[in-house]
Amino acid sequence: MKLDDDDFTVFGLEPRFALDRADLDARWRLLQGEVHPDHFAAEGAAAQRLAMQWAVRVNEAYRRLKDPLARAAYLCEQRGAAIDAERNTAMPGAFLMQQMEWREALDEAGDPAAVEAIAEQLGRAERERFERIARLLDVDGDATAAAAEVRAAMFVHRFRQDIERRLDALEAR
Repeated sequence: MKLDDDDFTVFGLEPRFALDRADLDARWRLLQGEVHPDHFAAEGAAAQRLAMQWAVRVNEAYRRLKDPLARAAYLCEQRGAAIDAERNTAMPGAFLMQQMEWREALDEAGDPAAVEAIAEQLGRAERERFERIARLLDVDGDATAAAAEVRAAMFVHRFRQDIERRLDALEAR
């Protein structure tokens, strides 16, 4: 392995959206055990620095692979479909309408139960979106379409944070 290998190669995994989280966690623990700088204490400062670089690289790859949204974005980028969420905000019309409905519902929600109902609806929509992303990346091989789904999933993720803030505000009353 090389420090500049892609995350999947670092973990010895096939580059796919669908992965077994328990397997990823086990591989991470194994890799961390192999590259931990303490194991190289007797080999001098250079070996410890290299081990530290590897430990950081393994943690960085693990963080990205364990997060479905980050993993999807990474796969799209690896396959030549830039997410570019800051500049590319194009969304399907139906999704834009759904966003507006969710926003209005959240604005009108006056109690925690109403906000939690929106959160449940959002959770279902998020699971469906990740299923589409998995199909587009792992079956269809369409990273461009997957990138559009990832941008929508990023909105859903941000909106989930808005819901949590709203719940906190309602519960603080």
